[in-house]
Amino acid sequence: MTVSYFEWAQNIQQYRWEIDRVVEELEKVMVRACTSVREVAKSRGVDLRTASFVLALRRVGRAALARRTIREQIDLE
Repeated sequence: MTVSYFEWAQNIQQYRWEIDRVVEELEKVMVRACTSVREVAKSRGVDLRTASFVLALRRVGRAALARRTIREQIDLE
């Protein structure tokens, strides 16, 4: 999924990244994601799978709120 995003970004820019750039960008994204999941797992005392669901639902909630005309205060933390 992540590499597909990079392919899309290259197509938009009409530019082809070298493999080293793809690997570098992929590593940044994956390290950031892994760190976020570990932090949620530790702070909430849950396993990594559950922590990833917590993060995903939090992101979906934020995206849904961003699309609303009138926003209600909802604690997503």
